[in-house]
Amino acid sequence: MSQIVSLSLFRFDRTQDRLWAFAMMGFARLLLPRTPDIGFWKLCGSGTGEGFTPVPNFGVYAILATWPDHDTARTRIASAPIFERYRSHAAEDWTVFLSPTSVKGEWAGVEPFHTGADETGPLAALTRATVKPSIAAQFWKRVPDISSVIGQDQNVAFKIGIGEVPLLHQVTFSIWPDAKRMANFARTGHHADAIRAVRDNDWFREELYARFAVKSDYGTWNGASPLASLDMP
Repeated sequence: MSQIVSLSLFRFDRTQDRLWAFAMMGFARLLLPRTPDIGFWKLCGSGTGEGFTPVPNFGVYAILATWPDHDTARTRIASAPIFERYRSHAAEDWTVFLSPTSVKGEWAGVEPFHTGADETGPLAALTRATVKPSIAAQFWKRVPDISSVIGQDQNVAFKIGIGEVPLLHQVTFSIWPDAKRMANFARTGHHADAIRAVRDNDWFREELYARFAVKSDYGTWNGASPLASLDMP
């Protein structure tokens, strides 16, 4: 069996639902570990726009989790009480199911993803970094340039920035049609400049880079499946 990673996004429109979601950043930490078959998990907020800003967006939250296999992941996301509670308050939700193909680094001191999938078809990229407080301002000056470039790239099927702690913990997630077009973006322009700056100036205290085969999804985002434009197996 191959490990499956789920990334679930929830959008909350009403004030009372946004307050509920904000409170759940604390309460859900008690409930998620009780979910059968769940492995590594993280609760994340998001930034304004598409998430690539340091200003919090109190309308969008995310749950990332690992599961032993695809069928289990889909069953738990659809029926586990904690996910049902989130959906009951959300105006819209979407979950994408992923199989790790390559991983480098750690997240909170552990290696959360176990590779085994082939890197064919649509792929997702996830980067997670703990930014050193002393250089947070320099880091966030770079992010709008990267966001602008990725937003203009016609190949990206989906993108969002999320994080566990505003300013200091940043997760970027994007979905691409294939490895070639993903690599073309990563190696050019503002993104490549930012990667060089990270290496030259030692900006991060901890970092993780992972790629995934995109397996399936559940729900919608902005009224449709972000995978609709991709050539899925």
